[in-house]
Amino acid sequence: MQTLKLGIIGVGNIAPAYIRGCAPFDVIKIVACADILTERAQAFASEHGIAAYSVDDLLAREDIDIVVNLTIPAAHAEISLKIIAAGKHAYCEKPLAINRADGERVIKAAAAAGLRMGCAPDTFLGGGLQTARKAIDDGLIGRPIAATAFFMAHGPESWHPNPGIFYQEGAGPLFDMGPYYLTALVNLMGPVARVAASARRTFPERIATSEALMGQRLPVEVNTHVAGTLEFESGAIASVITSFDVWGHQLPNMEIHGEDASMSVGDPNHFHGVNQILKSRTSEWVNIPHSHTTTIGRGAGVADMAYAIQSGRPHRVSGELAFHVLDIMCALEESAAQGRRIELGSTVEQPLALPAGLADGELDF
Repeated sequence: MQTLKLGIIGVGNIAPAYIRGCAPFDVIKIVACADILTERAQAFASEHGIAAYSVDDLLAREDIDIVVNLTIPAAHAEISLKIIAAGKHAYCEKPLAINRADGERVIKAAAAAGLRMGCAPDTFLGGGLQTARKAIDDGLIGRPIAATAFFMAHGPESWHPNPGIFYQEGAGPLFDMGPYYLTALVNLMGPVARVAASARRTFPERIATSEALMGQRLPVEVNTHVAGTLEFESGAIASVITSFDVWGHQLPNMEIHGEDASMSVGDPNHFHGVNQILKSRTSEWVNIPHSHTTTIGRGAGVADMAYAIQSGRPHRVSGELAFHVLDIMCALEESAAQGRRIELGSTVEQPLALPAGLADGELDF
């Protein structure tokens, strides 16, 4: 298997996680980076033993096969289109874009060019969510009929070095954290057919409380509490809440309820979550042993795409999956604004489950 060379555009807060997460996979190697701030790119390159370029120079390099787009959400579509226009496979941080039109342009451009488009999150490839997927596929809970998924916190202004971006268009709790939960649900239960939602923008601005930014005012452009209902093509129904307005809660991250049993699913923002099952007519939750490795991290989706490029199979962390998730999020916002149920215009094939028994650093046998 050939090792494909990677370049990164955008070396902000998430970039080190990709350095760590890509390292275990022999099928990919990060060799270069670029950033709108030249000095930041140079410092990042020096720290991690890679080369620093301008964005245009990185895209011009013939020895780079895949470019990973880690820019801010508002720039995702623009940069992904530049990557594709340069003749390279693209992998983007979530969300794919901040609206359907831009997301569709990216998907169509990649297809027309015969290139792969991948998009985070790839946490559903981790041992936690793949174990949950195997449990469902093996019939341990029976046919899924309902689910719940809750992300609720009080925003990133107390800790993030650039919290303002989380309250701008293309972010908020739905577009920032929602992709982890919605992608996990589609992986476990298949595509969504229609949605309904209510939402609110609770505060017109937030105040940063981290030591570095104490007192900085952060204008709020997006809804900060979104409560929705998803109806899957299978007929299953999920209740979902994403919020930056909640000080604390005791609700589970995610549960899947089947005809024969209920399953508590680990945090979909992580790769290593623990799952539990409660079988019918019992009262005790029992841990489900991991069927897949829990050691992978961010970058597994890029590795999966690199395998797929060379073998010809579909890649799991696909642009089409990300577009369906984008469609769900846009529909939730529209439902809340219009006060009606929204039919989705997209669908997607449920991603292929990972085989059990893979060695660390492998995503194909």
